[in-house]
This record gives sequence, C-alpha cells and structure tokens, in this order.
Amino acid sequence: MSLVELIAQADERGLAASALACLDRCLPLLGGADDEVLRPLWASLEGGDWGAELDRVRAAFETVPDDEGAALARRMLAAAPDRLPSDVRVWADGCSAAALQVHRLLDGADDGTDGPLTAGEHRRQVRVLELLATPGGGLRQALDVSTEGRRIVRAVVSRRARVRG
Repeated sequence: MSLVELIAQADERGLAASALACLDRCLPLLGGADDEVLRPLWASLEGGDWGAELDRVRAAFETVPDDEGAALARRMLAAAPDRLPSDVRVWADGCSAAALQVHRLLDGADDGTDGPLTAGEHRRQVRVLELLATPGGGLRQALDVSTEGRRIVRAVVSRRARVRG
C-alpha cells in the first residue's frame, strides 16, 4: 500500500504516532537535543496528558539553529495539535511531507530525484504506518524505526558539521 493510502486509512492514534515519528527522526536538525525529549509525548499516545507534554517539548526548542531543515522541523512541532485527536490528520500529512523535504535537503540532489536518505525516510514512514495498523498498535516498534532514522540523520548532520569546520 502507498504512503498516501496508509495515511488515509490510519486512525487518530496511528496518525499522531506517525507525525510524532517524523518529528522524532528530524530532531538532530534542532541542535543537540536530548534523544529522549519526545519520549513523554510517545507515552502520552497511550493516554497521558498530550497537551502538557507538548508544551514542555515546545519550550525545549524555543531557540534552535536557523536553517531550512531546522525550520521545517520547527514547523512540524508548531503544527502539532494541542489536543488529540483534534486536526491530527492534517498534522500527520504535513509532518510526512516536511520530513521527506528535510531528507531531500540532506540528500542534496539538485535534479529533483530522491536520493538514498529520502528513499529511506519514505520506507520508514510506510513501515511505521504498517506497524501501527496491526492489532496491538506496534507503538514500541514504531519508536524503534524512528530511532533508527534519527541516528541516520544525526550522523549526516554530524558529518556535515565536521566538513564545514
């Protein structure tokens, strides 16, 4: 099934987790953030206080690097609904597109083709939605897929920082 179809068929919890996973994978662009900063938001998908945790995360990222990739990640966080399931489909759709755009920027392809980072992000988005659609929800497995993607982005960001000096 395509990414668009998976998003269209996902329930509110799956959409929220999918959007959160996209944001999670882009965390390294927000500069030195603790990898665990989003963990309480993940936990709130199982019935915690989403709004309070979201406020805490937003406060943690008030000052972040100012480049195109970081701006996309900041917009993902800013667009998160204060309450679930309010507007979660719009947020998930936007996060999916923004995360793919972030990976296109990291790929650095000027010819409009998707490079390996973008293709990997697409695969991870599909995998997360597939896991969340299974009985039992697969939230832990979705987090594992997201963590793998975050490590890849962190390595790319780190390598670029070393090259720039």
